[in-house]
Amino acid sequence: MTLRIGNASGFYGDRFDAMREMLTGGELDVLTGDYLAELTMLILGRDRLKDPAAGYARTFLRQLEECLGLAHERGVRIVTNAGGLHPAGLADAVRRLADRLGIPVRVAQVAGDDLTAAYPGSLAAHAYLGGFGITECLRAGADVVVTGRVTDAALVTGPAAAHFGWRDTEYDRLAGAVVAGHVLECGAQATGGNYAFFRDGDARRPGFPLAELHEDGSCVITKHPGTGGFVDVGTVTAQLLYETAGARYPGPDVTARLDTVRLSQDGPDRVRIEGVRGEAPPPTLKVGLNRLGGFRNEVVFVLTGLDIEAKAALVRDQLEPALDKVADVRWELVRTDRSDAPTEETASALLRLVVRDPDQGAVGRALSGAAVELALASYPGFHVLAPPGKGSPYGVFEDVYVPHGGVDHVAVLHDGRRVPVPPAHDTAVLDAVPQPPLPEPPEPGPTRRAPLGLVAGARSGDKGGNANVGVWARTDDAWRWLAHELTADRFRELIPESRELTVVRHALPNLRALNFVVEGILGAGVAAQHRFDPQAKALGEWLRSRHLEIPEALL
Repeated sequence: MTLRIGNASGFYGDRFDAMREMLTGGELDVLTGDYLAELTMLILGRDRLKDPAAGYARTFLRQLEECLGLAHERGVRIVTNAGGLHPAGLADAVRRLADRLGIPVRVAQVAGDDLTAAYPGSLAAHAYLGGFGITECLRAGADVVVTGRVTDAALVTGPAAAHFGWRDTEYDRLAGAVVAGHVLECGAQATGGNYAFFRDGDARRPGFPLAELHEDGSCVITKHPGTGGFVDVGTVTAQLLYETAGARYPGPDVTARLDTVRLSQDGPDRVRIEGVRGEAPPPTLKVGLNRLGGFRNEVVFVLTGLDIEAKAALVRDQLEPALDKVADVRWELVRTDRSDAPTEETASALLRLVVRDPDQGAVGRALSGAAVELALASYPGFHVLAPPGKGSPYGVFEDVYVPHGGVDHVAVLHDGRRVPVPPAHDTAVLDAVPQPPLPEPPEPGPTRRAPLGLVAGARSGDKGGNANVGVWARTDDAWRWLAHELTADRFRELIPESRELTVVRHALPNLRALNFVVEGILGAGVAAQHRFDPQAKALGEWLRSRHLEIPEALL
């Protein structure tokens, strides 16, 4: 007995046509849509400030207007976290849409994640719920299930538990579904999108992934026939490492052991996942807190030609008086210029100024006026990419933890009945896993200085103020070298920005992979835009571009 679960959205703003493509491209039992992220919750919170009826992903409704009839005809159930901060509002909107279209569907919702009232000063505070609220809704016959903040993987564990009748203590099966859900959650990232070795296939328009999930928790990751992109062990490995950390991957239903995952190519565009072990979940639930941190402004000065460093020093000196009382001032000179350049663009460097302060006035008119006044009184060739504005609010994300029993997890069924979802039956404190044995290092031999990316892939992302960088080898020989060469200290050498930060390395030999967590590199999270790449999306590609001594046998 196989359950085919597909995904049609990896974020709020993903490909609009994906829902139709997934419904018409092949057989499905359940179609999921992941619309939420830390930044999305802040955006929806600001929407709700303007309109109390807002707070959900409106794109989902527009997609459903085109596709609800298709899903009904094909018997595909839809499960989505597009409810965001207002799942009840979205569920009502779906019912009104179904009535208007004359489509008889049963709509249910999951409630209980909203803890904003318990955290004064927060714009949004939401617990990450598990999948058993979704399970209750589906077991009661729902065709569409709308949730707020559940874990991304819950969109798969919930339907799987409903379909196979799993109990909440069947940890190995649940862990297998969590791993499948984690692979699916970011859409085309599992089918060649954002992939280090994108030239291995046609990555121009990747299709969206689906999982053929089995009763024992194993699955095959694939995609509809004829869709773009590709699915291989590498694309699945990359997504498994994305925004994770060590061997234990905790969630509200189960802690999945990533060090037990086994991957194998099961045919063209088919990767089998098996062997996943699970443990009792941790005793607490994560709560994501979003609040307004103050106001932010930015201006980028273009410095062209000769004397780049002196020009940067001049404009910094000229603006110093206007920045004297600003709480946070950051200058960054990006040397994109080249000597004797054939175009003006390639002769230019960028000097980026970012300011933050609780007072909008300090980073607004005072800064923009001072910057604009330099237009005829600063370095030769003065111009900026865009004039600074009045300053915009920025958000701060942090996570706190509450006991399972501190959240009223409720399934609101299509007939209005409210079914409480009990907290986890058993829990276990999340201890670190002992470091696994590493393979024997390769025999000494000639080396050549070359980019790491010639022998290793990487994918990186954000978790609050931390970044993770997953690095994997594609062959056993490359893994023997990588496991011993790329230590936490070597990582710090290659990524100078991390040298004063805590870098924790986790080894996952089954995946021939290392996962690095860089603590604090993203400041107060993506919404604060602390660095040039605020979500660390390209941190892994920067690492791959760094040169080190690599055995010639691997090149």
